[in-house]
Amino acid sequence: MSFAHPEYLVTTDWLADHLEDEDVRVFESTVFLRPRDGGGYRVESGRAEYDSGHIPGAGFIDLQADFSDNSQRLRFMMPSAAEFAASAGRQGISESSKLILYDRLGSMWAARLWWMFRSMGCTNAAVLDGGWRRWSDEGRASSTAEASYAPTTFSPTADLDRFADLAEVNAFVESGGSCLINALGRDQHSGADGGRTYGRAGHIPGSTNVPAMELIDPDTGLYRPSDELAGMFAEVAPDKSQRVVTYCGGGIAASNDALVLSLLGYENVAVYDASMSEYAADESLPLAVD
Repeated sequence: MSFAHPEYLVTTDWLADHLEDEDVRVFESTVFLRPRDGGGYRVESGRAEYDSGHIPGAGFIDLQADFSDNSQRLRFMMPSAAEFAASAGRQGISESSKLILYDRLGSMWAARLWWMFRSMGCTNAAVLDGGWRRWSDEGRASSTAEASYAPTTFSPTADLDRFADLAEVNAFVESGGSCLINALGRDQHSGADGGRTYGRAGHIPGSTNVPAMELIDPDTGLYRPSDELAGMFAEVAPDKSQRVVTYCGGGIAASNDALVLSLLGYENVAVYDASMSEYAADESLPLAVD
């Protein structure tokens, strides 16, 4: 089978042929989550890795610093449309740009920004399949020169249905009216990790598990073939018109699941932005352990 929306990905061959196109904007978006003693993560920008060598002409997006609502306690929360548009414009990205996003960690950071830009009306956004790993494995050119684009205006068209909040998730738990998918690893979902990361072990009751990192072929760094990906979601989300909400720890891995669901033609997908960072912190909310 083929993807319903193959335009959401581009190949390294395509990018190499279009790097000089006037409307193309290429950005690396790597972030590292460094484990803390005692649990949790420390956020570290991937800017140093970008500086050491990146795709020629690519800029760098700092997700936490420039495209998150830092007035909130939780990390990586979606900013307002006005704040998002101002940040995009400063980077030289308009709503009509052919925006290509990549990272060095299984494409989940690129997928997060792809989801955000799509939610604000940038319909030509795409993720580089295989990211930096694929580009470098193929021996393609790299650059250490800092790159940027001339500032422009981004006119947002916000689609709020692309994000879910705690109220919607709680309604799902009570009624089972949606499909809720956990993109975290299997030990985190089952509770076998002991809740080291988010304070409490387990998953939101009624949710199923499709780990984001399993969407990527470990041998190539590419997304798995469309038929394999379709099989991973067919049982947990058989109806492509049904509301599907993905979650993880902070809306990042969940965006990778959301991207693949969109590639496959699911029509009503949302990311629970605050995810387990919010849900697990509230001890009054139930968690299930397998």
